[in-house]
Amino acid sequence: MYQPYPSGGQPAEPPRPPVPAPVLTAVKLMYAGAVISTVDLIISLAFIIGDNKAGHATLNGHRLTAAQASHLYPLFITVAIVSGLVVIAPWLWMARANRQGRSWARILSTVLFGLATLELISVLPQSVISFSGLAGLGLIFWLPTWLVGLAAVRLLWRPASSAFFKLQGVTQAGYSAQPSSRIGSSSSRLPRRL
Repeated sequence: MYQPYPSGGQPAEPPRPPVPAPVLTAVKLMYAGAVISTVDLIISLAFIIGDNKAGHATLNGHRLTAAQASHLYPLFITVAIVSGLVVIAPWLWMARANRQGRSWARILSTVLFGLATLELISVLPQSVISFSGLAGLGLIFWLPTWLVGLAAVRLLWRPASSAFFKLQGVTQAGYSAQPSSRIGSSSSRLPRRL
């Protein structure tokens, strides 16, 4: 059977196996985690803007004056946006990398979930004690986000998912290990030694 030789002297990349259902579901859950984190960011920004307009801004339990709040307002907004994007970006990155079958992404997703678990454990007692205001609202978003992460990581380590990641690793290693043959190169004209 005739297969056209790809341009550039590199052999064609082998076809990728289909992504199994558990990995697809995990990827969808990761996108859901990004959406939940985006909603959390928007609500946090609304609280910051509302507190500033109402004159209820506080920092470490101390009520800020109007002058202090207006001076620190851009900093609060910037910190909220950056910290929100720091949470959203890994969700999207891990979803894409896991869909491509990158085994390092499955491991990194598990490590990130472990870090989120440690953070939830540290935030949970404070949120339960003061279930009013932004601390209580943080728990409302942390818990669903954590549950989404738990479900995604569990799906990434299912047997069908493990076989997919293993096959992708073998396919990538096999493809990168193939020597490139160039027609008319100087090395192809040299005699071989036995």
